[in-house]
Amino acid sequence: MEMDRENFSGTAVEHAEPELPVEQLEPEALEPEKLEPEQTPFGDVFGTEPEEPEAAEPEEPEATDAAPAAKDGRNWFVVHTYSGYENKVKANLERRIHSMGMQDKIFRVLVPMEDEVEFKDGKRKITPKKVFPGYVLVEMIMDDQSWYVVRNTQGVTGFVGSPGPGEKPVALQEKEVKTILKQMGIEAPKLKIDFKKGDRVKVTSGPFFDFTGIVDEITPEKERLRALISIFGRETPVELEFFQVEKV
Repeated sequence: MEMDRENFSGTAVEHAEPELPVEQLEPEALEPEKLEPEQTPFGDVFGTEPEEPEAAEPEEPEATDAAPAAKDGRNWFVVHTYSGYENKVKANLERRIHSMGMQDKIFRVLVPMEDEVEFKDGKRKITPKKVFPGYVLVEMIMDDQSWYVVRNTQGVTGFVGSPGPGEKPVALQEKEVKTILKQMGIEAPKLKIDFKKGDRVKVTSGPFFDFTGIVDEITPEKERLRALISIFGRETPVELEFFQVEKV
């Protein structure tokens, strides 16, 4: 099952009334995104979409898509948060874990991020971007006590993958957790290219400083482009690094 954030399918999100009204949160908070189940970016991507209930014989429990728990029972779960409050929820939950002595049941809280590389004003800049805005990952042993601590953290609006009100959510699969963690630290930064063929650019450094030209070809993997620069009245192709040019 591959990650595809452009084609998320729906997964039920267990919602409840927030503990504190939104107006009591800080001014920069946005209104909480009221996602209908089909709008939730977790489902086929993570294998957390709950199955339709089926009649099962008592001696043979239904199969589940949840990841097999570690030896101590820990698994990764997804919680939905107020938009723009992912890092605040992470900090709030980590404080609750310590103040309530839950370190033996709630282990890690992550806001999925990835680095995006862009070139601005002739400089190479790496900017962290949220992979799934509005969601936080929690590694925990799921029971009534740990569920209560997470669910009642300020800013948390519900668990993703809950089959119904009051029911425990479905854990992420191990391979899907590995994919997310890889995105957060192992993969090369994703390159953001602001140039396209036909753009007019100005050279900001190197032997062709202050010349202007037209982008003729872009090579993202090498972070280079070829521009047609007028030299002595003739258009001459010149290879340049991304950081050596800026759009005009």
